Amino acid sequence: MSDPTPVLDDLRDESEELDRLVADLPEERWHGPTPAPGWSIAHQIAHLAWTDRSALAAVTDPDGFGALVEQAVAAPDSFVDRGAEEGAARPPDALLAEWREGRAALRKALGAAPPGARFPWYGPPMSAASMATGRLMETWAHGQDVADALGVARTPTPRLRHIVRIGVRARDFAFLTHQLAPPTEEFRIEVVAPDGGTVWAYGPEDAAQRVTGPALDFCLLVTRRAHRADLAVRAHGPDADRWLDIAQAFAGPPGAGRTPGSAGDPGGARP
Repeated sequence: MSDPTPVLDDLRDESEELDRLVADLPEERWHGPTPAPGWSIAHQIAHLAWTDRSALAAVTDPDGFGALVEQAVAAPDSFVDRGAEEGAARPPDALLAEWREGRAALRKALGAAPPGARFPWYGPPMSAASMATGRLMETWAHGQDVADALGVARTPTPRLRHIVRIGVRARDFAFLTHQLAPPTEEFRIEVVAPDGGTVWAYGPEDAAQRVTGPALDFCLLVTRRAHRADLAVRAHGPDADRWLDIAQAFAGPPGAGRTPGSAGDPGGARP
């Protein structure tokens, strides 16, 4: 059974980094565009706050979370956008306070979860560590949208390892999402950590198909925050090459993704 404390600490640090990007923004910047079509910075933070509330309900109020799932099933194409719209309409100070309170409450609830507990989610049930990892991935990805909108280059951290791991584990899901049969053989994934020397490796060393590159670029790829043509991620083998076209670390539809050359462009497309 995995201790959630390390990833909870990393989630806290990832959230605080994004918080510092938006805390002192003038109100008009909150309503400026980001790479998500129709989404402002306020929408990005509202979405994180909304998802934190959903996760908290899953941990502390399963019946209440069940009602949220029913809403998602009834309006699968609009319920996420609707939650972001509602939050983005609030004054930035109130929205920021809500996000801070919600993520603190979620951290407390996940830290107090009994060992081995699993909680309902929009996909398979999740452990406390897995839920925290998913929240970190989303916080980093939406934080990238905010950073791109503000023209800020973020310094990559070892926290990227959590996102790499999700992306690797979600390989078969990406194929299934595109109505493709997942490859029967494992890939070898080797990505270079932000320190420039450490290699994070997954899969058998003798695998015939491989993916290599910087961890940051791999994370941008699997969160669909950049097009593979703009990244130094390389595939070795036909199935691995196909995967790089469709890889995603998040549940739900893949969306359009970014177009080549749109990285950092507030008008670029993404899911």
